[in-house]
Amino acid sequence: MVIKVFAVIISWMMVIVPAQAAPEIEQWQTANGAHVFFVAAPELPMIDIRVVFDAGAARDGDLPGVSLMTNSILSEGAGELDANQIAATFDNVGAQFGTSSERDMAVLSLRSLTDSTALNSALEMFSTVLNTPSFPEDAFKRQQKQRLISLKAEKQSPGALAARNFYKNVYNDHPYANMPVGDESSINKLSLDALKVFYQQYYVGKNATIAIVGAVDNRQAKKIAEKLMNKLPAGSPAKQLPTVAEIKQAKIKSINHPSTQTHILMGQPGMKRGDIDYFPLYVGNHILGGSGLVSQLSNEIREKRGLSYSVYSYFRPMHEMGPYQFGLQTRNDQAQQALEIMQNTLEVFIKNGPSEKELKAAKQNITGGFALRVDSNSKIVDYLSMIGFYKLPLDYLDSFTVKVNAVTIEQIKDAYTRRVHPDRMVTVLVGGEAE
Repeated sequence: MVIKVFAVIISWMMVIVPAQAAPEIEQWQTANGAHVFFVAAPELPMIDIRVVFDAGAARDGDLPGVSLMTNSILSEGAGELDANQIAATFDNVGAQFGTSSERDMAVLSLRSLTDSTALNSALEMFSTVLNTPSFPEDAFKRQQKQRLISLKAEKQSPGALAARNFYKNVYNDHPYANMPVGDESSINKLSLDALKVFYQQYYVGKNATIAIVGAVDNRQAKKIAEKLMNKLPAGSPAKQLPTVAEIKQAKIKSINHPSTQTHILMGQPGMKRGDIDYFPLYVGNHILGGSGLVSQLSNEIREKRGLSYSVYSYFRPMHEMGPYQFGLQTRNDQAQQALEIMQNTLEVFIKNGPSEKELKAAKQNITGGFALRVDSNSKIVDYLSMIGFYKLPLDYLDSFTVKVNAVTIEQIKDAYTRRVHPDRMVTVLVGGEAE
């Protein structure tokens, strides 16, 4: 019955939009030092929770892949329960539980009804998984084997090869250089002891951010946060990551691959969360390559010349400088032409900036779609965890559209001139006759 009710509520969420587009955020700390960010959303009897640790792939050290493996094995066994029993407990009350890991963060998430029976059961299991994982050996060996199989399959994927080589050449010896999945050598070296050591170091209160959005009050939210953290030691926050080095000169990496299409990635270190130039760069990129088929890059490469079905550019801000990445796929014999047009379009944009018409359209598109970004609890909790994890201002959502609308052509040109360097890009080409 609970599952049926949950399904009905999910359907309601398709049509119900919260009245408050920029929700009021409350914050505090748990007894063991976790930072909690809470938004009351009483419209639906549901709750969304994210527990985020500064324990992503940037913390892998000499064992690339250890963070992802640690995060994914937590739900394979906890306390006296195995993976099937854990999954069944969540399913029986209509709750959805998941884990994920990226370069900066490792995440555990829960969505549940706020009915006391369902919520108490889901929270109890969430707490068990988080606080008392059993690290079963059979699950470790299975995941290790699966990782090795996926890494072998990656060698047949030009897109995956391009991404791996792009990050390696942009970041060199920086922790961001490694792919979260690791590599064959590091996965073979992993052990259960390595996962346990990683968990004990990084899955601690002072390294955690908790985001809660749902139909509970402040008192209930505080009880939930304490319950989730009650057995974890306070520990220490992860150390600050090293600064990303600038690229001093252009790099070109060509990889021959038996494919009819060449995958091209081009880029450099871009910006980090809370960057002073975030909004001029964000709005500028929306015009250049971030707005799909109406972007300048799409117009030059797809519409005028038919060289690629799609072309894109985006900033991926992280704790430190995340990449500014450009990408497309095209026929092998068109690869050099497409690359040159992509480079030329960027150079012209830096020199001239957007037109007034393009800027106005970009602002309307970004701000007009903003309400859809916060139209559900799950979207709000994602923003909330990002705000808390990266220590962004609490008025981030309130001020977003104002700051977008304040961007000028001069600010975009200034930011791009100072921050984006076409003559110092890393370029990776993977395909037949890519050279």
